[in-house]
Amino acid sequence: MATDETKINSNEAGILRRTGRTLLRITGTLMIVALAVVAVGLGSQELTQRAEAVPAPDAAPFMPVATRKLELASGYAITRSFVGQIEAQRTAVASFELSGQLDEILVDEGDVVKAGERLARLDTRLLEAEQKRLKAGQSALEAQLRFARQTVERLSKLNNQGFASQAGLDEALARSDELVSRIAEVDAALTSNAIQIEKSEIYASFDGRVTQRMVDGGESISPGQPLIEILENSAPQLRVGLPLDIAAEDLEQSNVTIAGEPYEVALITLRPDVDPVTRTRTALFEVKAADGVTFGQTARLSLQARVESDGLWVPVTTLKEGVRAQWTLLVVDADNVVRTVTVHPLHTEGDKVFVQVAFSDGISLIASGPQRVSVGQKVNPQPAS
Repeated sequence: MATDETKINSNEAGILRRTGRTLLRITGTLMIVALAVVAVGLGSQELTQRAEAVPAPDAAPFMPVATRKLELASGYAITRSFVGQIEAQRTAVASFELSGQLDEILVDEGDVVKAGERLARLDTRLLEAEQKRLKAGQSALEAQLRFARQTVERLSKLNNQGFASQAGLDEALARSDELVSRIAEVDAALTSNAIQIEKSEIYASFDGRVTQRMVDGGESISPGQPLIEILENSAPQLRVGLPLDIAAEDLEQSNVTIAGEPYEVALITLRPDVDPVTRTRTALFEVKAADGVTFGQTARLSLQARVESDGLWVPVTTLKEGVRAQWTLLVVDADNVVRTVTVHPLHTEGDKVFVQVAFSDGISLIASGPQRVSVGQKVNPQPAS
């Protein structure tokens, strides 16, 4: 029993010793930590005192940015361009009304012709022979008519004296009337023959230039067969298709360029119908002082139009693409803070764009270098040069 008690007392003493050593270590650690805290506090206080003793630096100046006031406009002008073609005011394709043998053609491609100038003729020998036959027959009928009238005159005298019957006189009168009718018939045939001879030649109907010759001479020609094409070489005109929203008064001040050169034009007519293919209205202009202009050339017609809409002009470089495909501008508000506003572009012209925007008074547009600032930044606005 004594041995067991001794063991118990020995274990208790070991536990007490270990507990004491642990308490001593904890106490030492706490003392070290406390000393460190005191040292840090004293060092921080010293650093604070030293920092307060040094003068504070001047505040950095705000970034200068070039700005300009937003000026509202009531609208903008646009230039609308349309392409047309230079053509002759009159074009004619010469042909014969009658069939026949082409005797001669007197002009060639490129020749300049005057109004009334003979261009070609058919072989008229058969017509001329027919004309001679008709004239000979007419002379024979006229001789018979003279004899018939003399017979009527003699029978009329004898009938009055009772030496000729009325039937003989009536027969002589009928013969005279028949000859008159036959002479009139020959006259009509001669007139028709003369017209045919006249139509065996074709003449230029206006001053112009031969652009195409379809025959060479000696061919058998059918009625209406194209022979020669002539274009009027004076006062060319411009034909251009225009949208339906353009009226005649909009064309009074028109600018036309041909091969890069400006030309003065005057409106001839704006047709009231719509082209079924292009769905446009055709406008015809007279081109003045058109020396050097070639038929078939392309011309550009420019019209000035004004669009009424509240907005303002801004440089294209100041636009930034925002969320949901919106466009924005960076501006400086009355407190010199960078803000963003949403705009709606309407028209671009060179390096500037006309936009619709809602803004308050006192804000200015950042005219250059918007990439150097950010929204919410305070800046030093400077007037843009």
